Amino acid sequence: MLNFTVGPVMSSDKVRAIGAEQVPYFRTPEFSKIMFENEQLVKKFAKAETDARVCFMTGSGTASMEASIINIFTEQDNVLVIDGGNFGHRFVEMLEIHEIPHTVIKPEFGCSVTENQLGSFEGKGYTGLLVNLNETSIGVLYDIKLISDFCRRNNIFLVVDSISSFLCDPFDMAGLDVQVMITGSQKALACPPGISLITLSERAVERVCSNKSKTMYLDLKRALKDGERGQTPFTPAVGTLLQINQRLKEIEAGGGVDKEVARVSNLAEYFRRKVKEHNLPFKIASKRLPNAVTPLTPANGKSAYDIFRVLKDEYQIWICPNGGVLKDRMFRVGHLGSLEERDFDVLIYAFQDMQQRGLL
Repeated sequence: MLNFTVGPVMSSDKVRAIGAEQVPYFRTPEFSKIMFENEQLVKKFAKAETDARVCFMTGSGTASMEASIINIFTEQDNVLVIDGGNFGHRFVEMLEIHEIPHTVIKPEFGCSVTENQLGSFEGKGYTGLLVNLNETSIGVLYDIKLISDFCRRNNIFLVVDSISSFLCDPFDMAGLDVQVMITGSQKALACPPGISLITLSERAVERVCSNKSKTMYLDLKRALKDGERGQTPFTPAVGTLLQINQRLKEIEAGGGVDKEVARVSNLAEYFRRKVKEHNLPFKIASKRLPNAVTPLTPANGKSAYDIFRVLKDEYQIWICPNGGVLKDRMFRVGHLGSLEERDFDVLIYAFQDMQQRGLL
Protein backbone atom coordinates (compact mmCIF):
# COMPACT_ATOMS: atom_id res chain seq x y z
CA MET A 1 0.00 0.00 0.00
CA LEU A 2 1.12 3.54 -0.77
CA ASN A 3 -0.50 6.30 1.25
CA PHE A 4 -0.69 9.83 -0.15
CA THR A 5 -3.35 11.09 2.25
CA VAL A 6 -2.66 13.83 4.79
CA GLY A 7 -3.21 11.66 7.83
CA PRO A 8 -2.56 9.07 8.91
CA VAL A 9 0.53 9.00 6.70
CA MET A 10 3.40 6.62 5.98
CA SER A 11 5.63 6.11 9.03
CA SER A 12 9.32 5.24 9.17
CA ASP A 13 10.41 1.69 9.97
CA LYS A 14 11.67 2.70 13.41
CA VAL A 15 8.43 4.48 14.28
CA ARG A 16 6.38 1.46 13.17
CA ALA A 17 8.63 -0.91 15.12
CA ILE A 18 7.83 0.92 18.35
CA GLY A 19 4.14 0.28 17.64
CA ALA A 20 4.82 -3.46 17.79
CA GLU A 21 6.40 -3.29 21.23
CA GLN A 22 4.68 -3.87 24.54
CA VAL A 23 3.38 -0.57 25.90
CA PRO A 24 5.25 0.25 29.10
CA TYR A 25 3.95 1.64 32.36
CA PHE A 26 4.28 5.41 32.17
CA ARG A 27 4.26 6.83 35.71
CA THR A 28 8.03 6.54 35.83
CA PRO A 29 11.06 8.85 35.70
CA GLU A 30 12.07 7.19 32.43
CA PHE A 31 8.82 8.14 30.70
CA SER A 32 8.94 11.65 32.17
CA LYS A 33 12.39 12.10 30.65
CA ILE A 34 10.99 11.20 27.22
CA MET A 35 8.13 13.65 27.66
CA PHE A 36 10.51 16.47 28.59
CA GLU A 37 12.51 15.67 25.48
CA ASN A 38 9.33 15.72 23.38
CA GLU A 39 8.40 19.12 24.75
CA GLN A 40 11.81 20.65 24.10
CA LEU A 41 11.99 19.37 20.51
CA VAL A 42 8.44 20.49 19.67
CA LYS A 43 9.24 23.97 21.03
CA LYS A 44 12.47 24.03 19.04
CA PHE A 45 10.79 23.00 15.80
CA ALA A 46 7.90 25.45 16.31
CA LYS A 47 10.48 28.18 17.03
CA ALA A 48 8.58 28.99 20.20
CA GLU A 49 9.84 31.24 22.97
CA THR A 50 11.98 29.76 25.74
CA ASP A 51 9.20 29.84 28.34
CA ALA A 52 6.57 28.28 26.07
CA ARG A 53 4.92 25.05 27.18
CA VAL A 54 3.53 22.04 25.29
CA CYS A 55 0.46 20.08 26.36
CA PHE A 56 0.16 16.54 24.98
CA MET A 57 -3.52 15.68 24.69
CA THR A 58 -4.84 12.18 24.04
CA GLY A 59 -7.35 12.91 21.32
CA SER A 60 -7.37 13.99 17.70
CA GLY A 61 -6.53 17.50 16.57
CA THR A 62 -10.17 18.44 17.06
CA ALA A 63 -9.79 17.78 20.80
CA SER A 64 -6.95 20.28 21.01
CA MET A 65 -8.88 22.79 18.89
CA GLU A 66 -11.72 22.63 21.39
CA ALA A 67 -9.37 22.60 24.39
CA SER A 68 -7.74 25.78 23.11
CA ILE A 69 -11.06 27.55 22.68
CA ILE A 70 -12.53 26.66 26.06
CA ASN A 71 -9.33 27.33 28.02
CA ILE A 72 -8.32 30.54 26.26
CA PHE A 73 -11.58 32.36 25.51
CA THR A 74 -14.71 33.18 27.51
CA GLU A 75 -18.09 34.74 26.90
CA GLN A 76 -16.41 38.14 27.43
CA ASP A 77 -14.25 37.71 24.34
CA ASN A 78 -15.09 38.69 20.78
CA VAL A 79 -13.30 36.41 18.32
CA LEU A 80 -12.61 36.51 14.59
CA VAL A 81 -12.54 33.12 12.86
CA ILE A 82 -11.44 32.37 9.30
CA ASP A 83 -13.87 29.91 7.74
CA GLY A 84 -12.51 28.84 4.35
CA GLY A 85 -13.32 25.14 4.47
CA ASN A 86 -14.30 22.18 6.62
CA PHE A 87 -11.70 22.76 9.32
CA GLY A 88 -12.19 26.49 9.61
CA HIS A 89 -15.89 25.80 9.95
CA ARG A 90 -15.12 23.37 12.76
CA PHE A 91 -13.77 26.31 14.75
CA VAL A 92 -17.01 28.17 14.03
CA GLU A 93 -19.10 25.27 15.33
CA MET A 94 -17.06 25.14 18.54
CA LEU A 95 -17.47 28.84 19.17
CA GLU A 96 -21.22 28.43 18.70
CA ILE A 97 -21.40 25.45 21.06
CA HIS A 98 -19.50 27.29 23.79
CA GLU A 99 -21.38 30.55 23.19
CA ILE A 100 -18.29 32.66 22.58
CA PRO A 101 -19.07 35.83 20.60
CA HIS A 102 -17.47 35.69 17.18
CA THR A 103 -17.46 37.00 13.62
CA VAL A 104 -16.76 34.81 10.61
CA ILE A 105 -14.37 35.82 7.82
CA LYS A 106 -14.95 33.86 4.59
CA PRO A 107 -12.12 34.02 2.02
CA GLU A 108 -12.81 33.50 -1.66
CA PHE A 109 -12.71 29.77 -2.52
CA GLY A 110 -9.16 28.60 -3.06
CA CYS A 111 -7.66 31.86 -1.79
CA SER A 112 -6.13 33.27 1.37
CA VAL A 113 -7.79 35.93 3.46
CA THR A 114 -6.89 39.37 2.08
CA GLU A 115 -5.65 42.62 3.56
CA ASN A 116 -8.92 44.30 2.59
CA GLN A 117 -10.96 41.64 4.39
CA LEU A 118 -8.95 42.05 7.58
CA GLY A 119 -8.94 45.83 7.23
CA SER A 120 -12.67 46.05 7.84
CA PHE A 121 -12.07 44.71 11.37
CA GLU A 122 -9.32 47.16 12.35
CA GLY A 123 -9.84 48.81 15.71
CA LYS A 124 -13.15 47.06 16.36
CA GLY A 125 -12.20 45.60 19.75
CA TYR A 126 -11.76 41.96 18.75
CA THR A 127 -9.79 39.96 21.31
CA GLY A 128 -8.89 36.76 19.44
CA LEU A 129 -8.43 35.26 15.99
CA LEU A 130 -8.66 31.57 15.05
CA VAL A 131 -7.17 30.26 11.82
CA ASN A 132 -6.40 26.86 10.31
CA LEU A 133 -3.06 27.80 8.77
CA ASN A 134 -3.43 25.17 6.06
CA GLU A 135 -7.11 24.70 5.23
CA THR A 136 -6.48 21.06 4.38
CA SER A 137 -9.92 20.39 2.94
CA ILE A 138 -9.16 22.57 -0.09
CA GLY A 139 -5.36 22.90 0.08
CA VAL A 140 -5.00 26.61 0.87
CA LEU A 141 -2.14 28.00 2.96
CA TYR A 142 -3.24 31.27 4.55
CA ASP A 143 -0.90 34.26 4.64
CA ILE A 144 0.19 33.98 8.26
CA LYS A 145 2.44 37.05 8.08
CA LEU A 146 -0.52 39.19 6.98
CA ILE A 147 -2.67 37.73 9.75
CA SER A 148 0.07 38.14 12.34
CA ASP A 149 0.64 41.80 11.46
CA PHE A 150 -3.10 42.48 11.75
CA CYS A 151 -3.24 40.79 15.16
CA ARG A 152 -0.21 42.72 16.45
CA ARG A 153 -1.69 46.06 15.42
CA ASN A 154 -4.96 45.27 17.15
CA ASN A 155 -3.59 43.43 20.21
CA ILE A 156 -5.47 40.28 19.16
CA PHE A 157 -4.70 36.89 20.68
CA LEU A 158 -3.69 34.62 17.75
CA VAL A 159 -4.52 30.89 17.84
CA VAL A 160 -3.21 28.83 14.92
CA ASP A 161 -4.29 25.33 13.98
CA SER A 162 -1.08 24.08 12.40
CA ILE A 163 -2.23 20.46 12.39
CA SER A 164 -1.35 19.83 8.74
CA SER A 165 1.28 22.58 8.30
CA PHE A 166 3.65 22.00 11.24
CA LEU A 167 6.93 20.57 9.86
CA CYS A 168 5.67 21.21 6.30
CA ASP A 169 5.66 24.97 5.85
CA PRO A 170 7.95 27.60 7.40
CA PHE A 171 6.64 28.69 10.79
CA ASP A 172 8.12 30.90 13.50
CA MET A 173 5.79 30.91 16.47
CA ALA A 174 7.64 33.55 18.49
CA GLY A 175 8.50 35.69 15.47
CA LEU A 176 4.87 35.73 14.32
CA ASP A 177 3.61 36.41 17.85
CA VAL A 178 1.41 33.31 17.72
CA GLN A 179 0.08 32.56 21.19
CA VAL A 180 -1.22 29.03 20.59
CA MET A 181 -0.13 26.45 18.01
CA ILE A 182 -1.99 23.17 17.59
CA THR A 183 -0.76 20.08 15.76
CA GLY A 184 -1.38 16.33 15.63
CA SER A 185 0.55 13.08 15.67
CA GLN A 186 -0.80 11.68 12.40
CA LYS A 187 0.26 14.48 10.03
CA ALA A 188 3.87 15.46 9.36
CA LEU A 189 4.89 13.88 12.67
CA ALA A 190 4.08 10.67 10.78
CA CYS A 191 2.90 8.67 13.79
CA PRO A 192 -0.42 6.92 14.46
CA PRO A 193 -3.38 9.14 15.35
CA GLY A 194 -4.27 9.65 18.98
CA ILE A 195 -2.14 12.52 20.27
CA SER A 196 -2.60 16.21 19.60
CA LEU A 197 -0.26 18.89 20.84
CA ILE A 198 -0.90 22.45 22.03
CA THR A 199 2.11 24.76 22.22
CA LEU A 200 1.35 27.74 24.46
CA SER A 201 3.31 30.97 24.68
CA GLU A 202 4.04 32.39 28.12
CA ARG A 203 1.17 34.81 27.57
CA ALA A 204 -1.14 31.91 26.68
CA VAL A 205 -0.11 30.00 29.80
CA GLU A 206 -1.00 33.03 31.90
CA ARG A 207 -4.42 33.26 30.26
CA VAL A 208 -5.11 29.55 30.76
CA CYS A 209 -4.20 29.79 34.43
CA SER A 210 -6.37 32.86 34.98
CA ASN A 211 -9.51 31.46 33.30
CA LYS A 212 -11.95 29.19 35.11
CA SER A 213 -12.07 25.86 33.31
CA LYS A 214 -15.43 24.26 32.53
CA THR A 215 -14.02 20.88 31.56
CA MET A 216 -12.10 18.11 33.25
CA TYR A 217 -10.51 16.04 30.48
CA LEU A 218 -9.57 19.08 28.36
CA ASP A 219 -8.47 21.26 31.29
CA LEU A 220 -5.13 22.75 30.22
CA LYS A 221 -4.32 23.89 33.77
CA ARG A 222 -4.22 20.23 34.77
CA ALA A 223 -2.13 19.39 31.70
CA LEU A 224 0.35 22.17 32.43
CA LYS A 225 0.65 21.21 36.09
CA ASP A 226 1.30 17.54 35.36
CA GLY A 227 3.60 18.51 32.51
CA GLU A 228 5.93 20.12 35.05
CA ARG A 229 6.91 16.57 36.05
CA GLY A 230 6.79 15.13 32.55
CA GLN A 231 3.39 13.54 32.96
CA THR A 232 -0.24 13.92 31.85
CA PRO A 233 -3.34 14.13 34.09
CA PHE A 234 -4.90 10.97 32.65
CA THR A 235 -3.61 7.88 30.89
CA PRO A 236 -2.23 9.04 27.54
CA ALA A 237 -1.65 7.14 24.32
CA VAL A 238 1.69 5.98 25.69
CA GLY A 239 2.85 4.10 22.60
CA THR A 240 2.14 7.05 20.32
CA LEU A 241 4.09 9.38 22.60
CA LEU A 242 7.08 7.03 22.36
CA GLN A 243 6.71 7.03 18.58
CA ILE A 244 6.57 10.83 18.57
CA ASN A 245 9.84 10.85 20.48
CA GLN A 246 11.46 8.64 17.83
CA ARG A 247 10.11 10.78 15.02
CA LEU A 248 11.25 14.06 16.61
CA LYS A 249 14.74 12.64 17.06
CA GLU A 250 14.75 11.49 13.42
CA ILE A 251 13.98 15.06 12.32
CA GLU A 252 16.68 16.44 14.60
CA ALA A 253 19.24 13.95 13.30
CA GLY A 254 18.23 14.81 9.73
CA GLY A 255 19.16 18.46 10.16
CA GLY A 256 16.19 19.90 12.04
CA VAL A 257 12.93 21.55 11.13
CA ASP A 258 14.20 23.64 8.21
CA LYS A 259 15.59 20.55 6.49
CA GLU A 260 12.32 18.70 7.06
CA VAL A 261 10.27 21.56 5.63
CA ALA A 262 12.57 21.65 2.59
CA ARG A 263 12.17 17.89 2.12
CA VAL A 264 8.37 18.13 2.08
CA SER A 265 8.51 21.17 -0.20
CA ASN A 266 10.74 19.33 -2.66
CA LEU A 267 8.35 16.38 -2.80
CA ALA A 268 5.40 18.70 -3.42
CA GLU A 269 7.24 20.46 -6.23
CA TYR A 270 8.34 17.14 -7.73
CA PHE A 271 4.80 15.81 -7.87
CA ARG A 272 3.32 19.02 -9.27
CA ARG A 273 6.03 19.17 -11.94
CA LYS A 274 5.37 15.55 -12.97
CA VAL A 275 1.63 16.22 -13.30
CA LYS A 276 2.43 19.00 -15.78
CA GLU A 277 5.19 17.11 -17.60
CA HIS A 278 2.89 14.16 -18.27
CA ASN A 279 0.00 16.43 -19.22
CA LEU A 280 -2.35 14.71 -16.80
CA PRO A 281 -5.95 15.98 -16.98
CA PHE A 282 -5.97 17.79 -13.63
CA LYS A 283 -6.21 21.41 -12.57
CA ILE A 284 -4.70 22.64 -9.31
CA ALA A 285 -7.62 23.96 -7.28
CA SER A 286 -5.75 26.36 -4.99
CA LYS A 287 -4.24 29.77 -5.63
CA ARG A 288 -2.03 29.54 -2.54
CA LEU A 289 -0.62 26.07 -2.18
CA PRO A 290 0.82 24.58 1.00
CA ASN A 291 3.65 22.06 0.94
CA ALA A 292 1.52 19.45 2.68
CA VAL A 293 -1.03 18.72 -0.03
CA THR A 294 -1.94 19.32 -3.67
CA PRO A 295 -5.68 19.72 -4.39
CA LEU A 296 -6.60 18.53 -7.87
CA THR A 297 -9.75 18.88 -9.93
CA PRO A 298 -10.32 16.46 -12.85
CA ALA A 299 -10.32 18.66 -15.95
CA ASN A 300 -12.55 16.48 -18.11
CA GLY A 301 -15.61 15.98 -15.95
CA LYS A 302 -14.53 12.68 -14.40
CA SER A 303 -15.58 12.05 -10.82
CA ALA A 304 -12.84 12.82 -8.28
CA TYR A 305 -14.33 10.23 -5.94
CA ASP A 306 -14.25 7.55 -8.65
CA ILE A 307 -10.54 8.28 -9.15
CA PHE A 308 -9.96 7.82 -5.42
CA ARG A 309 -11.93 4.56 -5.43
CA VAL A 310 -10.14 3.05 -8.44
CA LEU A 311 -6.71 3.91 -7.05
CA LYS A 312 -7.63 2.32 -3.73
CA ASP A 313 -9.29 -0.83 -5.06
CA GLU A 314 -7.20 -1.57 -8.14
CA TYR A 315 -3.77 -0.02 -7.48
CA GLN A 316 -3.56 -0.17 -3.66
CA ILE A 317 -2.84 3.54 -3.56
CA TRP A 318 -4.59 5.94 -1.19
CA ILE A 319 -5.22 9.59 -1.96
CA CYS A 320 -7.53 11.96 -0.06
CA PRO A 321 -11.13 12.14 -1.25
CA ASN A 322 -13.39 15.07 -0.44
CA GLY A 323 -16.93 15.00 0.87
CA GLY A 324 -20.05 17.06 0.45
CA VAL A 325 -20.31 19.29 -2.61
CA LEU A 326 -16.62 18.67 -3.41
CA LYS A 327 -16.92 14.87 -3.46
CA ASP A 328 -16.87 14.58 -7.25
CA ARG A 329 -14.99 17.82 -7.92
CA MET A 330 -11.72 17.50 -6.00
CA PHE A 331 -9.26 15.05 -4.54
CA ARG A 332 -6.02 15.76 -2.71
CA VAL A 333 -2.52 14.26 -2.85
CA GLY A 334 -0.48 14.57 0.33
CA HIS A 335 3.30 14.94 0.58
CA LEU A 336 3.68 14.04 4.26
CA GLY A 337 5.37 11.17 5.99
CA SER A 338 7.89 8.60 4.89
CA LEU A 339 7.68 9.20 1.14
CA GLU A 340 10.27 9.55 -1.60
CA GLU A 341 10.24 10.77 -5.20
CA ARG A 342 10.02 7.19 -6.47
CA ASP A 343 6.74 6.76 -4.58
CA PHE A 344 5.28 9.67 -6.52
CA ASP A 345 6.55 8.06 -9.72
CA VAL A 346 4.34 5.06 -8.87
CA LEU A 347 1.34 7.36 -8.43
CA ILE A 348 2.05 9.15 -11.72
CA TYR A 349 2.31 5.79 -13.50
CA ALA A 350 -1.06 4.75 -12.01
CA PHE A 351 -2.63 7.97 -13.30
CA GLN A 352 -1.15 7.32 -16.75
CA ASP A 353 -2.48 3.76 -16.73
CA MET A 354 -5.94 4.99 -15.73
CA GLN A 355 -5.79 7.54 -18.54
CA GLN A 356 -5.01 4.80 -21.07
CA ARG A 357 -7.97 2.84 -19.72
CA GLY A 358 -10.26 5.82 -20.23
CA LEU A 359 -10.74 6.34 -16.48
CA LEU A 360 -9.21 9.82 -16.50
